[in-house]
Amino acid sequence: MRLTSFTDYGLRALMRMASRPGAAFSTADLAAEFGLSRHHLAKIMQRLANGGIVATRRGGGGGAVLARPPGEIRLGEVVRLLEEGQALVECFAPGNSACTIAGCCRLKARLRTAEAAFFAELDRTTLADITLPASGRLPAFPA
Repeated sequence: MRLTSFTDYGLRALMRMASRPGAAFSTADLAAEFGLSRHHLAKIMQRLANGGIVATRRGGGGGAVLARPPGEIRLGEVVRLLEEGQALVECFAPGNSACTIAGCCRLKARLRTAEAAFFAELDRTTLADITLPASGRLPAFPA
């Protein structure tokens, strides 16, 4: 399974935010940190806010904050939210598929099972499990 860059950057932003719970992060600062356009990150933050993952505040001292503690935010929930509308394969998308073997395909059920296992694994992991260090730098490992 391949995640969209929308989800990738959404997860990165949440990992950064979890490093300082309660601190407000501006989209400009996060976008600069990840080398991403502010407009693209604003769309991601809007989706996360609409899904109840982050809360946003305008004005001085404003920005985005986690709406819940990192230990209460499951990665499966985040990925489902950010990947909404992105079908694993064409035949999973709502509406008509152009697939000519849909009536006899044995692959679809196996892909559904694999997709469910993927999300089950993500559902076992919280944002707290993948939080970045507060400094943003990875800890040094002994040689």
